[in-house]
Amino acid sequence: MTKVVFRKWRDGGQVVALFPEEVWSRSDHIASCMHVGQHGGADCDHVVARALPAREPEYAAMLCDLISIGYDDLRVMKRCGPKLKKPQG
Repeated sequence: MTKVVFRKWRDGGQVVALFPEEVWSRSDHIASCMHVGQHGGADCDHVVARALPAREPEYAAMLCDLISIGYDDLRVMKRCGPKLKKPQG
């Protein structure tokens, strides 16, 4: 199971998918995905501070895209809790 949190940027409303348990490139960043820019690393605290929780209609297209590229075991979470924000690796 892969946990994912969807947030919506305050400026522009683009949705970002955060994978709070996936370390990005041996750093303190987690994996993330956006339609523009695709996969990359993200500072979870930074994104949470600058983006709003995305509602299901807002992240539905991103969820479909993630499933189409192989994320078939996603569990949508509402927030990156303290236990989720610290990647293990």
